[in-house]
Amino acid sequence: MNDLEKKIGYTFSNPELLKTALTHTSYANERMKTSYERLEFLGDSVLGFVSADFLYAHKPEIPEGRMTKIRSEKVCSQGLSKAAQELNLGQYILLGHGEEQSGGRNRRSLLEDVMESVIGAIYLDGGMEEARKFILNFILEDIRFEEEPNFNPKGTLQEILQENGDADITYEPLSVTGPDHDPTFVCRVLFNGKELGRGRGKSKKEAERDAAQQAIEKIHG
Repeated sequence: MNDLEKKIGYTFSNPELLKTALTHTSYANERMKTSYERLEFLGDSVLGFVSADFLYAHKPEIPEGRMTKIRSEKVCSQGLSKAAQELNLGQYILLGHGEEQSGGRNRRSLLEDVMESVIGAIYLDGGMEEARKFILNFILEDIRFEEEPNFNPKGTLQEILQENGDADITYEPLSVTGPDHDPTFVCRVLFNGKELGRGRGKSKKEAERDAAQQAIEKIHG
């Protein structure tokens, strides 16, 4: 734990908070411990606030819709993954035997969750300014805030959903309204038969992309 504290540049007054932040449910269940899940919930909210505050203050030209997309994709996904890799976070996570055997230590979704729980732990131990400092240094520092021209929401959604195995992803048209020269398409995306998001656009393809984007934002909260 001391090694990780040196990497993140923060020493815990209550080291048990950091240990809990690194305790996966599988390990907690085997040893009657508390897992990281509540800290993850808290850390997700702190990350959301700090990143929203940063975008609002530093990128006044970006409208609300794009800020939401950037926070979802760049911060809550790419930023967390990058920070976890830099810290080699996987080696510090306490895993149960089954999760260890299934490769959980290197699973991207798990690493992102634990990053959020570490943020929650820092917030409880040192307050908002220490949590903000950590987020700025490790997650927001190197993020490109311009939306990538080749960003593909449908491909990104497929990668997210297929992380834990095969997934049945389908796009279903719902309606077409308006005159023939200016139609509006509405469709929804289904994951294993369950609706994840609805989108609209001036073409079927555009509506599908929007539905995928809505689903990504729903997944990342």
